[in-house]
Amino acid sequence: MESLRSVGFDVKSYVVPPGEDSKSGQTYLELLNFLAEIPLTRADALVALGGGVVGDLTGFAAATYLRGIKVIQVPTTLLAAVDSSIGGKTAINLPAGKNLAGAFHQPALVCQDAQLLDSLPDNVWQDGMAEVIKYGCIADGALFELLQDREAAENRMEGIIQRCVAIKKKFVEEDELDTGVRQLLNFGHTIGHAIEKATDFAVSHGRAVAKGMAMMSEISERQGWCSRETKEQITSLLRVYEFDLTVAQSGKVLYDICMADKKRKGNFIDIVVPEGIGKCRLQRLTTEELGELLCER
Repeated sequence: MESLRSVGFDVKSYVVPPGEDSKSGQTYLELLNFLAEIPLTRADALVALGGGVVGDLTGFAAATYLRGIKVIQVPTTLLAAVDSSIGGKTAINLPAGKNLAGAFHQPALVCQDAQLLDSLPDNVWQDGMAEVIKYGCIADGALFELLQDREAAENRMEGIIQRCVAIKKKFVEEDELDTGVRQLLNFGHTIGHAIEKATDFAVSHGRAVAKGMAMMSEISERQGWCSRETKEQITSLLRVYEFDLTVAQSGKVLYDICMADKKRKGNFIDIVVPEGIGKCRLQRLTTEELGELLCER
């Protein structure tokens, strides 16, 4: 902030506590009121300096304050660097579920500095690795293979981040509003979001997505959508990075939460299923079929 002030910018700061509780309607409205009291104008911009929660909250505030002002994303976690800071999805949570109020609002700039990630706690770094593994599963078999050697991968993180960003950039450019191919980026997220909600966010996003990818791989093998080898490769790589893949919630609990998922379209929901390493597709299910699959495990 001092460096910005030293070159002539008028800078104000607004700090929120870490964690999903800050992606609430109350925090969002408090932030909007803070902006209005400054008052910020359309000539100004918001800078989201933080992880996914900060980026989502700030992006949604920027999308809606004065019907839209600029936002700059400066991700400080691996998860935000490879995923949530890119693509313009912004959202807050509602009591019924995760990311249910939001908007598409592309950042004017995404500024990434890999050195910001060097001091991350192990659990925050692990969260981001779930999204990195996701990219290998859906679009980059060579990345998936590179990740098998954890030490080698950790020594090449800057290049891996660039690779993940390039994959997401490609999906977003093809389908900015998330109506088609971009939905493949949701691999593991439908179940993952349900797990987050069911645990009142005690299970973090990355860990929940890891559980979701493993569970969807198991369902896909059972349904004949992927081979046993593909399922085992995915679950094995998740274990290389020490993810706990157990799901304590019943299928009924997960199903009830999934019914509030934003990807549901009437009595149908599209889920992402793996066909092979580096290749996934959308599978449309009726909500009844989804419930049956979740309860079969």
